[in-house]
Amino acid sequence: MATALNIKRKNIDLPVDTLQKLSIMAVAQGKSLKNFIETILISKANAVAVEVSENPSPSGDPWFNDPENIASLNRGIEDIKAGRCRAYSMDEIRELLGV
Repeated sequence: MATALNIKRKNIDLPVDTLQKLSIMAVAQGKSLKNFIETILISKANAVAVEVSENPSPSGDPWFNDPENIASLNRGIEDIKAGRCRAYSMDEIRELLGV
């Protein structure tokens, strides 16, 4: 179980009928309701594999996995911050492209 040094408190709201069922299950296992719920949640969380991706795309677009693409994006961000860029309207883009 977790030590006192790495525990965070969080109040949760559950429907009354859910709490009643959980209370019955806790008593059947000889545990307090609090301990029973904590055990279930800790067990469930430990069973889930969590991976942190460096890919900023919500869809996981593989384009963002290429370090050269990310470097290009970072250069563009730096250009924006340094004022070395200009925003164009769609009409200006069409005119520049001749379309």
